[in-house]
Amino acid sequence: MIEIKRELPRAVLIGVNLKQDDELKTESTLQELSRLAATAGITVLGYHIQNRRKIDAATYVGKGFLHAVLAGYDKIDMLIFANELQPNQMRNITSFFEVEVADRTEIILDIFHRHARTKEAKVQVRLAELVYQLPRLKKLWSHLDRERGQVSGSSGTARGMGEKQLEVDKRKIRQEILHLQDQLKRIEIQKNVQRKRRQQIGKVCIIGYTNAGKSTLFNSLTAADVLVEDKLFATLDSTTRKLKLAGGRDVILSDTIGFIADLPHHLIASFHTTLQETLDADLLLHIVDAGSARYKEQIAAVERVLQEIGAEKQKKILLLNKIDQLDEPQRMALQAGFPEGILISARLGTNLARLYEEINHSMYQYTVYNFLIPFEKQNLVNELYQICRIRREEYREEGILITAEMHQADHYRYARYDVGRRKNELHD
Repeated sequence: MIEIKRELPRAVLIGVNLKQDDELKTESTLQELSRLAATAGITVLGYHIQNRRKIDAATYVGKGFLHAVLAGYDKIDMLIFANELQPNQMRNITSFFEVEVADRTEIILDIFHRHARTKEAKVQVRLAELVYQLPRLKKLWSHLDRERGQVSGSSGTARGMGEKQLEVDKRKIRQEILHLQDQLKRIEIQKNVQRKRRQQIGKVCIIGYTNAGKSTLFNSLTAADVLVEDKLFATLDSTTRKLKLAGGRDVILSDTIGFIADLPHHLIASFHTTLQETLDADLLLHIVDAGSARYKEQIAAVERVLQEIGAEKQKKILLLNKIDQLDEPQRMALQAGFPEGILISARLGTNLARLYEEINHSMYQYTVYNFLIPFEKQNLVNELYQICRIRREEYREEGILITAEMHQADHYRYARYDVGRRKNELHD
């Protein structure tokens, strides 16, 4: 891994637009990479895109293109590529141009490293770093070969000291990977025990593209004090709080790591224990930055990650966030495009009352009942208004007839007043 310097290194971003690629998408990818770099403490001087028919096997883009880019700036500390480079491409570019090279995955890993707070997050980040580093180890000890000559191994094959040291380094990394994987298994076992203890309580998980407003929504719903920053991947650790719904029922609400387009598979694998919160949830709140020009792409990226981790069929509520940044025609167009979505502002609390109601009705299956409450039991009518959706209230000689949508788990408390006119179950 590169060491991000404290004095804010100056970098230029490099992207490739292949013939079949969408040029606007390539540019959007570089704009997002610029935000990632800024979050990692890097000053971005600009970005450049080369149109190519295929990737250059040696240097990803053409040497002449890189010469022209470097010549256009007084001082460049680093070239950052929008796609993951092969180890030989990184080595070749560094060797040819004597400039530090990083790719998008490496920048994401650096951000993860900075933002990891808990032991679980640190273990997951370290595992992802090692998996990334393993094929990229350089022969740092090759100078020993030149100084001492080559040494023949037991097989008779000439083996240099640098090659031996490289194998030692790889063996150490593989051992550490196994150790970290074992640690994560133990952490997952502990979390499974905790989940079983609260399995009677419903679980709701906030998901979404990074910087969509997950932590802001979490704070607004639970009055928590989770870190909120206008940075990508500000949250890596799952934070859990109780959320009280109508009728005094509680659910467990979790705020999780943000998703991002084209997240490398090994990063998803490393964060399996954190993403398990998503798989275990009864309901997902998919929050979207509706003020972003790329919100549709971001929705699709989140859906792809859900599919990769096996959570694509989870029940979801789509939340179109940051509507305070939109004018009325934009809001109307957004609602027309996503009629099932709820337009909210997590920061201002707009439409959160409706969200509470939707969570309540999505989490619990409701049935319509008719209760005949005696006049002397007026306190029960008040209770029903607290825990149910009242459809109708009718005064009769023998009492008050209440038609109400009620969670089945609450019915037993009022069963003696049920007049037996049970309706069909309501389905979301």
